[in-house]
Amino acid sequence: MAKKRPQTKAGKSGQAQVTNGEIPVVGAREPCPCGSGRRYKACHGRAAAHAVTEHVQRPFEGLPGECDLVALRELVPAATVPLTLKGGLPEGVPSVTLATVLPMAWPALRRDDGSVLLALQNDGTSGDLSRDLADTLQRALATEPGNPVPPRRVEPEGPRLQDLLDTDAPFAPEVHTGFEFWIPQSADGAEPEVAASLERANAAAIPTVKLDSVDAAYWCETPDKNHLRWVMPYPEEALLDALARLQAAGTTSLGPDTRLVGSFRAHGLMVPVWDLPSAMTAEECEKPAAEFAERLTEALTVDAPLTAEERRARGGLTNRQVTLS
Repeated sequence: MAKKRPQTKAGKSGQAQVTNGEIPVVGAREPCPCGSGRRYKACHGRAAAHAVTEHVQRPFEGLPGECDLVALRELVPAATVPLTLKGGLPEGVPSVTLATVLPMAWPALRRDDGSVLLALQNDGTSGDLSRDLADTLQRALATEPGNPVPPRRVEPEGPRLQDLLDTDAPFAPEVHTGFEFWIPQSADGAEPEVAASLERANAAAIPTVKLDSVDAAYWCETPDKNHLRWVMPYPEEALLDALARLQAAGTTSLGPDTRLVGSFRAHGLMVPVWDLPSAMTAEECEKPAAEFAERLTEALTVDAPLTAEERRARGGLTNRQVTLS
């Protein structure tokens, strides 16, 4: 449940007063503090409500590694990516690194040496993850070294990551077995609360490996079976048709005892998921994944109507979709 906003009392004129040129938040039915004579919900409250509810379906579109960004946001426990800013790094900031998550769920951290860690998996407030992350990054760059960056509500007019990052720079995620990257190698030891957070995070992390043979495919190990989760850049309808053709032809397998079981929807992209035998390693996925990518590329070029069998296969795939965001 959302917290109720405190209502400000009206001034002598029957309207709340504007302070320092800012419009304070008041009750939806109260007079708008701007002095227009209209209720807040019909005046400045309308823009505020729109900013909160508007959702950007593909927040990472246009950024290098969009598919990997989606995977790191939703599927990968521990990973880091060096970021390159437009115009270079500010003075006193030796590096900026995107991390899946930080201790105590900090949105960002400015380390003692001035470097910045930016967390990807925190909740947003603006409806646009790219804008939320850009706001946090800007604040992190201006934060005194040795301090975390607290969360805050983001203005809808602010810049996005697409405005701050060099989109021609490479995007190279590094997947880690744990969260030891939180603690610099030069540090003597972590503070007790950071150490406790590190221990909890490591205990909950699912072993994950990024494949080398294809883009944005991640093998993960669970107690009963392993999985391959593969974020794909293709439009959903075209990808469903192509997967349905391959499913009907019996060519979606990645080897014995493997099965395409469904897909996720995440940040405007589709993520097919395969069940794998518990003995199948990430290395053993490389060749069959590359071969499947070739079959999928060919299936995506077919524009003939689906056959009855392919339509049934498509229906099954659609029924096994789960929306993550």
